[in-house]
Amino acid sequence: MPKKITFTAEQEHAFEKACRDAGLRLTHQRLEIYRELATSTDHPSAETLHQRLRRGNPSLSLDTVYRTLAVFAHHGIINRVETVESQSRFETKRMRHHHLICSRCKEIIDFQWHHIDEAPLPEETRSWGRIDNKNVVIYGVCNKCLVSEKTS
Repeated sequence: MPKKITFTAEQEHAFEKACRDAGLRLTHQRLEIYRELATSTDHPSAETLHQRLRRGNPSLSLDTVYRTLAVFAHHGIINRVETVESQSRFETKRMRHHHLICSRCKEIIDFQWHHIDEAPLPEETRSWGRIDNKNVVIYGVCNKCLVSEKTS
């Protein structure tokens, strides 16, 4: 099981406000899905979230998890992590960060890169239109996979 972070009362209040601002009803299922995602450090897929949540709520359907994540992402409450996999991965909005993704085990690690965040975009991008987000995703092979490769 991946490492968990604590879900604070402040996060819950911020989530409730985000739902109100988006015109979404705050349901028990939505709160549980958000709470599980907010306490996860592994950028889980909808399927992974569903497996974790079913332990405490066996009647929760995978379709409900998919639809809820899509609604949250549409309203900017969560982020869909861009990967080359066909399976979407998700995270709650936290401080500005970028991602390292292992091309073997698919682990995703957050990192900060202030120089990129503060750097102006290249001149040729300025005439394109409005840029809403600047995000770096770096692919490679993590140390765990490199070590297991050497011992195989």
